Amino acid sequence: MKADILQHKLVPEHTILSEEEAQKVLDDLNVRLDQIPKILPTDPVVKAIDAKVGDILKITRKSETAGIFVAYRVVRD
Repeated sequence: MKADILQHKLVPEHTILSEEEAQKVLDDLNVRLDQIPKILPTDPVVKAIDAKVGDILKITRKSETAGIFVAYRVVRD
């Protein structure tokens, strides 16, 4: 039996952004795609959500001190 890593309490929510959402994030943050921190295509969560190289992921973490923290990562080697 294989465990579903997306259901683990320590794995934050990962969402693949649409092209429009990704462009809005880049515009809002005033950054280029190569300035977004990377996440490897071999990452277990990337594989689990079937993200592809070039996709931008929105990672939403729940924090006792910060409430909700959102980070962005681009899938690349």
